[in-house]
Amino acid sequence: MKYLVRDKIFAIGDDYWIEDENGHHAFLVDGKALRLRDTLELKDPHGRVLVTLRQKVFSLRDAMTLERDDRPLATIRRKRLSLLRNHYRVTLAEGTELDVSGRILDREFTVEYDGELLAHISRQWFHVRDTYAVNVVREDADAALLIAVAVCVIRMSEREREG
Repeated sequence: MKYLVRDKIFAIGDDYWIEDENGHHAFLVDGKALRLRDTLELKDPHGRVLVTLRQKVFSLRDAMTLERDDRPLATIRRKRLSLLRNHYRVTLAEGTELDVSGRILDREFTVEYDGELLAHISRQWFHVRDTYAVNVVREDADAALLIAVAVCVIRMSEREREG
């Protein structure tokens, strides 16, 4: 299933709908302003929070955390010993690790588990400016988690470029 994401979701304080490939509202990104940490909430169409994305404003080691039901879900960090600058590691709470690699700033990258493709993020499917798709390849994959991972690594890469 492909999900349409516009880059404007990165403005804290803004709300934005992510649509599925049929044009239906699938997720609402709710930007929380005026907090010590950047916070975004990914909600279902009924307003239930599925994943909370957090990044500390002043952090020694750039990382974002994902939470579900106020409990840790995952931590995302840039892979330290990678020859590829755009390589991130997602460590889920139970210890499972996902690899994110590709051209993050170009919105052309993949999310994999143990060499198996879970999601492909690309601008190639759309001709609309500042729009990309998160194509969740496996039907049993957690789409909310994979969209949250995509949002986090893009945000982290943009901060790294600015800093």
